[in-house]
Amino acid sequence: MNNQRRVVITGLGALTPIGNNVKEYWKNLIKGVSGAAPITHFDASKFKTQFACEIKNFEVSDYIPRKDARKMDRFTQYAVVAADEAVLHSKLDLKNDNLDRIGVIWGSGIGGLETFQNEMIDFAGGDGTPRFNPFFIPKMIADIAAGSISIKYGFRGPNFATVSACASSSNAIIDAMNYIRLNHADVMVSGGSEATVTIGGIGGFNALRAISTRNDDPKTASRPFDKNRDGFVSGEGAGAIILEELEHAKKRGATIYAEIIGGGLSADAYHITAPHPEGLGAKLVMENCLRDANIQPEDVDVINVHGTATPLGDIAEVKAIQQVFGEHAYNLNISATKSMTGHLLGAAGAIEAIASVLSIKNGIIPPTINHFTDDDAIDNKLNFTFNKAQKRNVKIAMSNTFGFGGHNACILLKEFNN
Repeated sequence: MNNQRRVVITGLGALTPIGNNVKEYWKNLIKGVSGAAPITHFDASKFKTQFACEIKNFEVSDYIPRKDARKMDRFTQYAVVAADEAVLHSKLDLKNDNLDRIGVIWGSGIGGLETFQNEMIDFAGGDGTPRFNPFFIPKMIADIAAGSISIKYGFRGPNFATVSACASSSNAIIDAMNYIRLNHADVMVSGGSEATVTIGGIGGFNALRAISTRNDDPKTASRPFDKNRDGFVSGEGAGAIILEELEHAKKRGATIYAEIIGGGLSADAYHITAPHPEGLGAKLVMENCLRDANIQPEDVDVINVHGTATPLGDIAEVKAIQQVFGEHAYNLNISATKSMTGHLLGAAGAIEAIASVLSIKNGIIPPTINHFTDDDAIDNKLNFTFNKAQKRNVKIAMSNTFGFGGHNACILLKEFNN
């Protein structure tokens, strides 16, 4: 709407399975690097799935003092590291800015799963005497990442967590955009983090038959839109974005990387884990996002799709795209970056929004790797950006995320013009 304040992106931070900062992440996205490898966080030899997309070469003490890190689950550690990079990248003037007008909205689908798991294992292995870590609860709760970021910087603006499974960080970014639009804040730190490569996480997704079991070839296991896809690959990490009101950003001379122009939300209202077979919720969320941004389907150049490589999900999303975009669907680039990063669950929307921002900035579309065999159930005349990055002048990018429970979120990002 014309009376809404414009919101731009002035900082990025990423901690991913293919790069521990934004520069490394983007370089490896464009190269088509897979982050999948055998699990190191625990002994997975008896699990149906023995690989995941873990963070690599990460020592938390390089970023956070050990005394503080011990009070955090890994998902919070990841959040703080990514937020630090984004704040530094944005060059916010924290000494002179009004910290009452800077907030944090952070997404996580599960929160401190490893903390909960380990406390229960320790209790079950004991004599029944309740001996729990005094930080058990604050390490576990999903909102603690947002709280920890605000405490570090003294941000006193709106502060909470969004939890909508794999749509969590997209929900967080949309909420952050709207708080700035409605003049409740000038700057928001937003994004998401997840650390579910754990005994419970892998075991639970195995029980659901949701994740790939391609143990003989982990690097090619995430195969969005391929005929032989057999589920997603679990990932971990964090993505952080600094959203800022346009005039506030211009006044301080900030570098503007893109403008966020729309957000859409919907529900499948169908099944706790399966998508609607005709993609009705996915169709609705993209339509809602286009309406919020006041643009036409033909204005969109690229979609970073949810694209998890599940047998049902990929088909439903393609059906939805074709319903929304019609003939223009054949002019789109479709990019499934989960083929490289794995599925970061509650952090997926954040790192994929970052990929979209960087596509706009650099004029390159990351590939959908690991495509070997066409699926006759999918229209292969669409441009899925298979196996190799493609150059393209990107004006507008869409990013989709869909979560268990039927939660759908969609973001639209635009090249910034005064």
